[in-house]
Amino acid sequence: MATVTSSFRRVSDHFEPDLVDDPAEQRKLRGYLEQIDCTVSQANKAVISRKLNHVTTDDFQNLALASAKARTDWVEASVGLAAAKRSLTPDEVKALAHLRTAYDELAEAYEATRRMVERGYLAFHKTLD
Repeated sequence: MATVTSSFRRVSDHFEPDLVDDPAEQRKLRGYLEQIDCTVSQANKAVISRKLNHVTTDDFQNLALASAKARTDWVEASVGLAAAKRSLTPDEVKALAHLRTAYDELAEAYEATRRMVERGYLAFHKTLD
């Protein structure tokens, strides 16, 4: 199974119990996998809660704005360099790569934070108006 994120494709290499023919073996494997998932969930909650107590609407807005600014900076620089209608220098490529990486990292951080809230690893508090 492949998951497309904003910047790259993740491939899941998780075991697929449906590929096992014996129904009893499938149930046993599903039970093990459920235990593993519970262990992972508890570990994530414990570790994340030590560093991040909660996130707010403002936190998500800040991540979204930072991602949007980084993407805009990257595209703006790309359009400007393309207008020169010449090959890019190694330094220009390096600068573009830096801008793209900044965008990719911020976008992935936004998605990771959203997943943490969705999975219950991190509490979400609505920002008071």
